[in-house]
Amino acid sequence: MKIMQKTVTLFLGIAAFFMIAGSFYNTPPREALEAIRASDIRQHINFLASDSLKGRNTPSPELDRAAEYIAAEFKRYGLKPVNGSYFNPFNVSQVQLGKENALIVTTTGREVAYIIKSDFMPFDMTASKDATASLVFAGYGITAPEYGYDDYAGLDVKGKIVLVMRHEPGERDPASPFNGERETDHSQVSTKVQNAIDRGAAGLLVITDPANHRSLAPRGFPWPSLYEGIPDDALPLTLSLTEKEKIPVAQIGETVMQQIFGSIDTLRQWQQQIDLTRKPRSMALPQVQIRLQTTTTPILQATRNVVGLIEGADSKLKTEIVVVGAHYDHVGYIMQHQEGEDYIYNGADDNASGTSAVLAIAKAFGAARQKPKRSVLLMAFAGEEKGLFGSRAYVEQPLFPLENTVAMLNLDMVGRNAPDSLSVGGNTRSPDLAQINEEENRAVGLQLDYSIEQFHNRSDQYNFARKQIPFLFYFTGLHADYHRLGDHADKIDENKIAKIATLAFRVAWRAANTDQRFRLVEPQ
Repeated sequence: MKIMQKTVTLFLGIAAFFMIAGSFYNTPPREALEAIRASDIRQHINFLASDSLKGRNTPSPELDRAAEYIAAEFKRYGLKPVNGSYFNPFNVSQVQLGKENALIVTTTGREVAYIIKSDFMPFDMTASKDATASLVFAGYGITAPEYGYDDYAGLDVKGKIVLVMRHEPGERDPASPFNGERETDHSQVSTKVQNAIDRGAAGLLVITDPANHRSLAPRGFPWPSLYEGIPDDALPLTLSLTEKEKIPVAQIGETVMQQIFGSIDTLRQWQQQIDLTRKPRSMALPQVQIRLQTTTTPILQATRNVVGLIEGADSKLKTEIVVVGAHYDHVGYIMQHQEGEDYIYNGADDNASGTSAVLAIAKAFGAARQKPKRSVLLMAFAGEEKGLFGSRAYVEQPLFPLENTVAMLNLDMVGRNAPDSLSVGGNTRSPDLAQINEEENRAVGLQLDYSIEQFHNRSDQYNFARKQIPFLFYFTGLHADYHRLGDHADKIDENKIAKIATLAFRVAWRAANTDQRFRLVEPQ
């Protein structure tokens, strides 16, 4: 009997120890929470949104200065470099159109070579490649599970050239599930291109949807070499991935469309059927063979993300990563302006606010005497305003294996509007993280809103979600100064940012102190 009593007592003691230990790890350390200070955030905002940084355009010397500042703060807070550096470099490039460009369409008994500019026009994101394949019509080229719509459902486009329409179903219908008459990011050509790449397409042709638009001219990109009056340096900026990760992309005009479809009326009827039924009408067109060649010459320019690592304390879990990030770039300044005029897009809310929050979170992790079990990677992304370049470059060439990246928290525009309001994206896709966020917010007291699905593709969490990494996106909403000259530091609420940084830190701490893997689910 005494032996049994001792055994039970020992068991209860061990259980209590593990409960206390678990509670210790799940409860953010007081010294870490106290390290998040509104005064520090104000200092970061004032520097990052100062006129001296001229709007932090990508790439620019001013963006480089911002990167040096962030790296110095990471080092000061005790974060470690990764592979010997606080910088994660990648290249962007201005793209010049080459001379070898071709579009040849072969239908039954007829082969036609078309003329660049009048019949087809390459886009700025096109590859320097030559592709020949049969054609597949993929409607609007949209995969949108949140709207129950997928033009690629049951469609094999691997190695094929895909033809898609611009815009999205119900473009002018206020009742359209695609956000009514306001276009979603699914309508963007860049989104359609990435969708085609992800599905193995060899090339992409784009057409203007004829039911809603009169002009069917091939718009593509207005290359300076093809148009008079456009400055020679007005070249597109793209992310310099390997050509293997890009495909030739061009818009075709009415003459080409007529050869493919027989008449514009046929295509118009197909589009109207899609819009009416909200069901795709995609199909292979094996009788149409396409040769699409585009050539470009990149002018490489270096830029960089900024990274700092909190190494995990658990011998097994330290190889798993929680990412906390924000983009630190903005859109630069107006080159031609009158003396005395405001000409700098300071980007205080977009996104000096999110960057300052990440710096506050970095300081909190650095101040914690007990480090988390998992490792935490703090990141400041460049090139978000150009097309989510920094986050895309990272997920394509990550510093740590993506299969070991268990969560991503992104902070973008978190310094304006009502003092306690916060919108959170990812709750339907990442329910486990959303639950943690709700639980941790009980100690913070923010008013949470989850109705920002329309912004899913518009910030850096999108590229992590594409790679099946659970995420949360913190955002306090648009305002009249969004991408305008009035986005100044004096309009930022540093106390609000401190609250949001506290919540994000608490969530990151929880995520980094469990062996649980979080779910990522597509919305139904």
